[in-house]
Amino acid sequence: MRIGLFATCLGDTLFPEAVKSTALLLARLGHEVVFPPDQTCCGQMHVNTGYQREPVPLVRNFAAQFGDPSIDAVVMPSGSCAGSVRHQHEIVARRYGDAALRAGVATVKAKTYELSELLVDVLGVTDVGAYFPHRVTYHPTCHSLRMLRVGDKPLRLLRAVEAIDLVALEEADACCGFGGTFALKNADTSTAMLQDKMRHVTATGAEVCTAGDSSCLMHIGGGLSRSGAGIRTLHLAQILSATRTAPYVPTEATR
Repeated sequence: MRIGLFATCLGDTLFPEAVKSTALLLARLGHEVVFPPDQTCCGQMHVNTGYQREPVPLVRNFAAQFGDPSIDAVVMPSGSCAGSVRHQHEIVARRYGDAALRAGVATVKAKTYELSELLVDVLGVTDVGAYFPHRVTYHPTCHSLRMLRVGDKPLRLLRAVEAIDLVALEEADACCGFGGTFALKNADTSTAMLQDKMRHVTATGAEVCTAGDSSCLMHIGGGLSRSGAGIRTLHLAQILSATRTAPYVPTEATR
């Protein structure tokens, strides 16, 4: 399968290892990964803050970059960005676009997936040959859980990882409090929600907290770092790409 990889803004600027790990994992599974060089932001942050007309050029560019018929599927290591492409792009195109944009959005929407969806639903695999000998807990992010409805797909992938010690997270489906600009506009509420999430993560005794969205991991990881909990955050793709021959080795930035 020929798979187009969308890096996302956070992946491009702050969490490139999640993007690289996605590419390595899919290549290891025997698929061709293509990276359209002119890709930009998906426009999610504009729509989420009420600016629905402004992201029209971004939506148009996304459809142009990933609408190539030779690309069988589009994947991104982000439930929120996948949700934006599958739901928000259609709203923007319908309200402010032309017929060509609406057609392009529909074409790309039909083949866009979050990583765990692509692996389980499209490629039909749960055991990707990963090896990760660490105690891990999983946080299901709001967009992946509620908008994409990925269900237990990430957990099915994690359970198949060799040597992993996967522990359940209490109140796992509770929001971490990030929510993009919500964390800025409602800082006190966001911080209270983060405290609850951190308390539950710490109670697991895990070495690593993983999720499918770098934005949530940034929020949770920042809190854990400031608290001195000694728990790392790591994107799901980085765990799934680790093998016995190429194990995950934490850098100073992730310790």
